[in-house]
Amino acid sequence: MNQHTMEEFLSTREQDVQPTVLIVDDIPENLQLLGTILDEQDIEFSYATNGKEALEAVSFNKPDLILLDVNMPGMTGFEVCEILKKDPDKKDIPVIFLTAKTEPDDIITGLTIGGIDYITKPFNVKELITRVKSHLELSISKQIITAQNDKLNRLNIELREAIATKDKFFSIIAHDLKEPFHTLIGFSNLLLGTFDNRKPEDNKRLIGYINESSLHGFDLLNNLLEWSRAQVGSLKFNPERINFSSMVDDLLSLLRATAEKKELHLISCIPEDCTVIADEKMIQTVMRNLVSNALKFTESGGEVRIGSRDLEDEIEITVSDTGLGIPEEHLSKLFSISENYSTAGTDKERGTGLGLLLCKEFVEKNGGRIRVKSEPGKGSEFSFTIPNSNEDIVNLPTP
Repeated sequence: MNQHTMEEFLSTREQDVQPTVLIVDDIPENLQLLGTILDEQDIEFSYATNGKEALEAVSFNKPDLILLDVNMPGMTGFEVCEILKKDPDKKDIPVIFLTAKTEPDDIITGLTIGGIDYITKPFNVKELITRVKSHLELSISKQIITAQNDKLNRLNIELREAIATKDKFFSIIAHDLKEPFHTLIGFSNLLLGTFDNRKPEDNKRLIGYINESSLHGFDLLNNLLEWSRAQVGSLKFNPERINFSSMVDDLLSLLRATAEKKELHLISCIPEDCTVIADEKMIQTVMRNLVSNALKFTESGGEVRIGSRDLEDEIEITVSDTGLGIPEEHLSKLFSISENYSTAGTDKERGTGLGLLLCKEFVEKNGGRIRVKSEPGKGSEFSFTIPNSNEDIVNLPTP
């Protein structure tokens, strides 16, 4: 790097930060001379007149290089350097000793305790500039390399997490897709082989199993498709003001038959004038998953209720049930792909495994938060927030 000018070198430094040098000397004339030399080279500098001031200055603003006088009253430059090198946050600051001593033992002592170079007094200006620039370039190069290594380490961690998420994702796909297809293949083979020899009501029952398994598989594929689109960033995000009450009414009309089959009370307490600002398709997916789960895990005669609450610039939506509830030790797993949690419903219905993960993803894309409260035997309450202010549209995250 010596063939580059300081200006060329600095252009490669992140954020184009000027290098800084701390000058430590108890003689004002030396401070003035060194300051003039550095200023002519457009090098930022500060100064201290003794060891105590130097240590305080380094703690306040870490320099890229220290020019440190050896002979100072109270605390020598060697003592200052030893203290700095024992501090993990400051040990990497390069120190050039300023000394009138040219004895080999003194030079060796300075280098042994952590100094990287020395400059003899009286100063040779060209020599001083060359040494300072060389060590500044080395110092800043090390900082850049360290920062880049830190960035690479963070990227490696993120990559490992992404790979783990992908592996878990495919594991969920493999596990969840098997169940509906096993049912479809098993009952359809049975129906094909024994149709003419079975009673109509038995055939109808088998067809019902096939239909339920098909609906479960379709629900799973919907979630898989939406989840994968969200992960690769191909899912369009179109926030707009929507009538939440009408959206819930449409959803309940689709799920009413399921509720009636299980003799469940499906109730909406959403005011007719309730509006939110969100991507309608995403929030439909959230509500479909939350209400479907509530129906799956609530026993016959129970209740599933949808409510809302105004919270200034946002609306809190709640889907509560009187169902089986969730053990406390499993609550933290509900929204995590690394600890995916799934269990059978009251009629042995299977969850898709990705439904709640998708809910969290979509709620957060719409600028909201999702949470759950549950107690075994007493039911569950899932709630999430959605912006309700026009001003929030510009602040909503984009996929």
